[in-house]
Amino acid sequence: MSGVKRVALLALVATPLFAEPQMSFLDNGRVKVGVDLSLGGAITWLSRDGGENLVNSYDYGRQIQMSYYSGPVPFESGGQKPADHWRHLGWNPVQAGDEFKHGSKTLEHRNDGRTLYVKCIPLQWPLNNIPAECVFESWLELDGIALKARSRLTNARADKTRYPARHQEMPALYANAPFHRVVSYTGAKPFSGDAVQVIPKPQTKHPWAFWDATEQWSALLDKDDRGVGLIAPGVVRFTGGFAGKPGPNDPRGASTGYLAPLGTEIIDFNIVHEYRYEVVPGSLSEIRERAAKTARREPPAWSFENSRMGWNYANASDSGWPVTGMLNVNSLGNDPQLLSPRTFWNAEDAPVLTIEAAFKTADKNATVYWVRHGQSAPRGEDAISFPITGDGEMRPVRVRLADSKSYAGPMAQLRFDPVAKGAEGDWVKVRSIRLAKEQ
Repeated sequence: MSGVKRVALLALVATPLFAEPQMSFLDNGRVKVGVDLSLGGAITWLSRDGGENLVNSYDYGRQIQMSYYSGPVPFESGGQKPADHWRHLGWNPVQAGDEFKHGSKTLEHRNDGRTLYVKCIPLQWPLNNIPAECVFESWLELDGIALKARSRLTNARADKTRYPARHQEMPALYANAPFHRVVSYTGAKPFSGDAVQVIPKPQTKHPWAFWDATEQWSALLDKDDRGVGLIAPGVVRFTGGFAGKPGPNDPRGASTGYLAPLGTEIIDFNIVHEYRYEVVPGSLSEIRERAAKTARREPPAWSFENSRMGWNYANASDSGWPVTGMLNVNSLGNDPQLLSPRTFWNAEDAPVLTIEAAFKTADKNATVYWVRHGQSAPRGEDAISFPITGDGEMRPVRVRLADSKSYAGPMAQLRFDPVAKGAEGDWVKVRSIRLAKEQ
């Protein structure tokens, strides 16, 4: 859930009332995980070696759970308007339930002792008992000391408006008060044994920070470097922090640590969106070792066969969901941009960029920009233009990024500008974008 949401709830004095839990567990002797079927199957229990539950459930916006964001902002339904402090959330279905202590309805549940499956209709967090026009599903299994999860949103909104991309929690994870240290690796030498970093608390009223976790994990740890780690293979951007005061391990306590891997995703009215993650209750060394085994280390390559692969747009839009074989970017405004997800690679490992695309435009050139690790936007020199053929034919375009002196060292993001300014009828279709070594 959003940081502003958590700050507001921490101001409450009374502990919320809760429905009687309806639990379903997996337990392999090392890790025990439990979902509450009265809360849409959200994860409310995670423990290690018979120990205490690490998951915070102060209200129905915490737990370890699915949560999505889209427009409009604010979102209203059934004659209800959100409270002022929730207006910024927009459309926000939440797996566990809503602010008014209604639990989301579980539609289906299976547990064969190896895989735990749940399906629910989530509720709109800021509104009073308003079901969302979508379905959440999750599949959980245990692998040694790790919980492996797959989550899926199937949307069916009556509102077919194309809303812009929003940050998505994949998933949201809340832990108890002992786990007040937010730890990750944010450096330029991932998987080298380099020292980890403690993420500082922002010098603002907002308790959550944002960082690039270049080893694709972050953790909430106690003073002895034990706690819970969240691993998101292929995902680098994280948010999180600690709100309140360190204290006892109370799953109903107001103080909490928060983590979420972030994707910037367009949530179409009819989209099917999936992601995977792992949770490791244990020591820092165990969390980091597990992440090293599951992380994606090759230079980024995106094939748009049936997904946007985390890409989004500025001054442009595509033909919507489903994605069938390519990105069909059919609306190009002034300075249209295709933006990759935050990621990590070393320029020296990927000197060549290949874009397989068809251009329909009178423009003769396109431009690629790169964002260096530790920066939020490209500098003026961090770009290279290349010739294109605007006849609408699909072909690979090979761009040698290494020809630019600026393309050196650790990198974080790509930006692809297919034209400088779109004209009536201009479009681009993109089948794949790949960074690689010389061929």
